[in-house]
Amino acid sequence: MALPCGPLRAACLRTGTLLRQWPVKSSPSAALFRPLVNPCVSNNVRHWSALCVPLARSTQSVFLPATHSVSPTQSGAILSRVNPLLPSILQQPSRTVTYISVRKGKRKTVRSVTQRFMRLHCGLWIRRKAGYKKKLWKKTAARKKRLREIVFCNKTQSKLLDKMTTSFWKRRNWYVNDPYQKYHDRTNLNM
Repeated sequence: MALPCGPLRAACLRTGTLLRQWPVKSSPSAALFRPLVNPCVSNNVRHWSALCVPLARSTQSVFLPATHSVSPTQSGAILSRVNPLLPSILQQPSRTVTYISVRKGKRKTVRSVTQRFMRLHCGLWIRRKAGYKKKLWKKTAARKKRLREIVFCNKTQSKLLDKMTTSFWKRRNWYVNDPYQKYHDRTNLNM
């Protein structure tokens, strides 16, 4: 592609719309700000020339100029601004299991597991459905009834929850009038 000449070229250089054609020696974070479409390089140059000048005013803080090199401190600032927008890419999932505690040096239970799930003695975990008490005014009676049901976790989830709890939560408990009594012992169950 040929570069436009004259004031159109200067306007495009100010906006940084030619980043895809020009090699920029900078950090990988600069690749996040490269535009996908280059309106300044086109057969109809007169039509796009009117668009490049307002683009220069509106996107000065978003697009990097073509001749701009990003220092490490600037790339950190750029990533901190983009980080909330891309949580799934930049934040890795983590299990907050403490393998060795500070006081006793023992493995610790993740408290959110014991608050959200219940372990049956046979090794299965049960949970409430998501959103069973949220915005009930807009849900139908049938949907509210479905959300009140208690469901079993699958094999993979049960193994993960077992790893996130200690042996204290895996012991057998006997409660008076336990509604889950008939579910604690299962026959013909391969886990």
